[in-house]
Amino acid sequence: MRCPYCGSLDTQVKDSRPTDDSSSIRRRRICPDCGGRFTTFERVQLRELTVVKRSGRRVPFDRDKLQQSVEVALRKRPVEPERVERMINGIVRQLESMGDGEVPSETVGELVMEGLKGLDDVAYVRFASVYKNFREAKDFEEILGKLAEGDGDDELQPPAKKKRVQSEP
Repeated sequence: MRCPYCGSLDTQVKDSRPTDDSSSIRRRRICPDCGGRFTTFERVQLRELTVVKRSGRRVPFDRDKLQQSVEVALRKRPVEPERVERMINGIVRQLESMGDGEVPSETVGELVMEGLKGLDDVAYVRFASVYKNFREAKDFEEILGKLAEGDGDDELQPPAKKKRVQSEP
């Protein structure tokens, strides 16, 4: 593993342990040349995935890019990191288990939206607004309407106004 500080190819593993969900191995490394310490993660990759963009361009699937997109949508939301990690692992497993090594970007986006819908409604709307390229307020109204219908939750509805009870003299 190349040292991120000095670029040396001779780094040493000091400690290895599985992550909490045992989906990857966390390794603490040290560079004997510069003394830099850093952490790497090792994950199982079932197959090489290629994402086919809307323009037709093909790019290698990048799990880190997927995670960053999800984290942007979840910024300042009360969702445990373990749940986010499980969601991302599930999306990657679904993509890898599809028959083809090429996956349309729309499929990735739909899987992320589906996962976020189960985690946090606000993050779902945030991601959808970028993914679906919302341009007007009515775009938000439509997705909020669908979200309210699908969940049956009243969370998205404005709270009912409380009547003031006046005390008698």
